[in-house]
Amino acid sequence: MADPKTWLQCICQTTKKHHQAIEDTMESAGALSITWQDAYDTPVLEPLPGEQLLWNDMIITALFESDSDLSQLSTILKQNKTGWDIKEFHIEILEDQDWERVWMKDFHPIKFGEKLWIYPSNYEIPKDNPEGHTYIHLDPGLAFGTGTHPTTALCLEWLDQNPCKKLSVVDYGCGSGILAVAAIKLGATHINATDIDPQALIATKENMLRNTIPDEKISCYLPSDFPQKEHDLVLANILCGPLIELFPTIASLTRSSGTLVLSGLLEEQQSDLIHTYSATFTDFEVKSLDGWIRISATKI
Repeated sequence: MADPKTWLQCICQTTKKHHQAIEDTMESAGALSITWQDAYDTPVLEPLPGEQLLWNDMIITALFESDSDLSQLSTILKQNKTGWDIKEFHIEILEDQDWERVWMKDFHPIKFGEKLWIYPSNYEIPKDNPEGHTYIHLDPGLAFGTGTHPTTALCLEWLDQNPCKKLSVVDYGCGSGILAVAAIKLGATHINATDIDPQALIATKENMLRNTIPDEKISCYLPSDFPQKEHDLVLANILCGPLIELFPTIASLTRSSGTLVLSGLLEEQQSDLIHTYSATFTDFEVKSLDGWIRISATKI
């Protein structure tokens, strides 16, 4: 009888041009799951819902039952090694583990700025807090942002340095709701959060519950339902293209003398973004981290 505690996995490095042919072959061989990952260090920005973005050079990993006969799969991959741009492939035994524990073990509390902390849910937030730190509980495996990406880290650092006490705030492209939750924890009166993906709104609500934030503090909307009124602070951690397209909307949501914080931007996109927003905003400040930037400005 096959050992239920082991699996077989086939790991194949190729290019995105041929990924579908290889995946079809793996599925025909009985693959239980197929995953992709970057073969090198090439960033792929977060896709829109239903959009598929792939790396040029990628690693495809297929998981099989431990008693699977993968001889035919191996033969097909060898025969097509040149035609399918296969740089290497191998089949190995994968021992079963407590995957939730493995998943969590590399995530630890992270501090942003001087006093803002993100704590994974497997860590207990300190009961004693003599220095007045702010703590947020967030599972590292949640999609849409956990604070580890430079753009999210830059926004959290800004919030730590500029507490939004008694301010009305927009979180445009809220993802997991991490910025909305941080803003409330730092004293904002109310957040209007929006995202094009309904799953992001669900994640935001879940993180509100995880951090005992009352429903009335953060209101979640799809963009089509978003209330058109001015706010003291607008946070938008999305991508350069949408930020430029959304300029009229984002400007209209920011009150006169209000503050704008934009991220999701690469360093080389700085001039285009500032050129667009300078029609309505001034006093631009730029902070960079690992090739990404955050831009803050004031509404004229």
